[in-house]
Amino acid sequence: MPVISRFFGIVIYMYWKDHSPPHFHAKYGDDEIVVGIKTGDVSGNMSNRAIKMIQEWRKLHQEELLRDWEFAEQKKALFAVDPLE
Repeated sequence: MPVISRFFGIVIYMYWKDHSPPHFHAKYGDDEIVVGIKTGDVSGNMSNRAIKMIQEWRKLHQEELLRDWEFAEQKKALFAVDPLE
């Protein structure tokens, strides 16, 4: 489970060879969600405030996330993505 970013207590990661569609996982405290990279669809439970920050970050880094998704499918090393500031 490679961690690709951390900000404001939120940890963003991807699994190697995960199922489609392209997505990432986010953990904040005991809460965890799955977020579609292209759509922003969210499954799981997390505070609205944290989800808004994650969605803002996703929009800023969509190309990088899609690149990491392709690398994860190939079990290659993933690149870190800049945190939300």
